[in-house]
Amino acid sequence: MRIGIDLGGTNTVVCLCKEDGSLLDKTRLPTRTGQPAQMQADMKQMALSLCQKQGVNPNEVTQIGIGVPGSFDKQTATLTFGTNLGMNNVCFAHAFQPEFRCPVRMDNDANCAALGETIAGAGRSCRHTVMVTLGTGVGGGIVIDGKLYTGCNDVAGEIGHMVIVAGGRPCNCGRRGCLESYASATGLIHLAEDALEGRTDSLLCTMRDQNGGKLTAKMVCDARDQGDPVASQVFEQYCMYLGCGLVSFVNILQPDRIILGGGVAGYGEKLLAPLREIIARESFKGVHKNTELVQALLGNDAGLIGAAML
Repeated sequence: MRIGIDLGGTNTVVCLCKEDGSLLDKTRLPTRTGQPAQMQADMKQMALSLCQKQGVNPNEVTQIGIGVPGSFDKQTATLTFGTNLGMNNVCFAHAFQPEFRCPVRMDNDANCAALGETIAGAGRSCRHTVMVTLGTGVGGGIVIDGKLYTGCNDVAGEIGHMVIVAGGRPCNCGRRGCLESYASATGLIHLAEDALEGRTDSLLCTMRDQNGGKLTAKMVCDARDQGDPVASQVFEQYCMYLGCGLVSFVNILQPDRIILGGGVAGYGEKLLAPLREIIARESFKGVHKNTELVQALLGNDAGLIGAAML
C-alpha cells in the first residue's frame, strides 16, 4: 500500500493507493498554512484514519509521497520554499513516524500529476509521456521509461517556459514569449482581449459585459460554439500557439502520448482535433508509430496517485 498527499495552499488531500496506483480512498482538510507542525500532524492523522478505515496496518505502507507547490530538496523530503503555504525549510522525512516507517518522497505537484496519469490514467501502458496542464499557467511533466525526468537539479519539466515567440508577451518567469503566455487559460483571455480592442460587434463583448467586464477562457469556447467569428479567430490563433509547443515536444522527445489536462482541456475533442492536425502536419513522422494526443482522465486525483507512486 502507498500514501499519496497533495499539499495545496487551500486544501491538503491524502489518499491510500494500491501498488499499481489504484485509488482506494481519500480525505481532505483545509491546509494550516504558516503552521508546519500542525500541518504535519494533520497529514499523519489523515493517513492513519485512511489506514484504519480500509483495514490497513501502517506497517503495510511502503511509501508516502507528497506533491508540493514550490521548491524542494528531493533527497531530504524538505520543502525549501513554499510561498503559497507560508512556510520554508520544512522537512517531512520523519513527520509520519513512529507509526509509518516507510520512506517519504517529494516532488513538484505538476510532475506528480504527470506520473499519475501515466501509471493509472490516460498514459497507462505507455513508456514515454508528456503531460501538459492548461490552467492559469502551463504546467506539466515528462515521463521517460515510466519514471519522471527531472534533470540534474530536479526541476526539469518546466514546459510552460519554452519560448515560442521571441521577444513576445511578458511571462511571470521574467522571460518573454513563453508557451505559458499564449497557451494557458490566461493566454487565451489575453488573445481575446487583443482581438476585441475597439470592437463592439462580437458576442464576446456581450458576454464580457454581462460578467462585469471580465472575460474567461470558457466564454471564448462558448462564443465559438455559437458561431462568433471573433471567438473562432481567437481560438484558431490559440491552437496555433499551443500546437507550436506540442510539435516541439514531439520532435524533441517522441513520446508515446501527450496528455492534455487542466481547465482548457475540458473543451475535449473540439480542442484536441485541430491540435492533432497541427501535430500531424508539422512534426517529424515515425516509421511504425506516431505520438498520440489524448485528454487526461484522472482530474484532481492525478497528483495524488502520482505522489503515491513516486
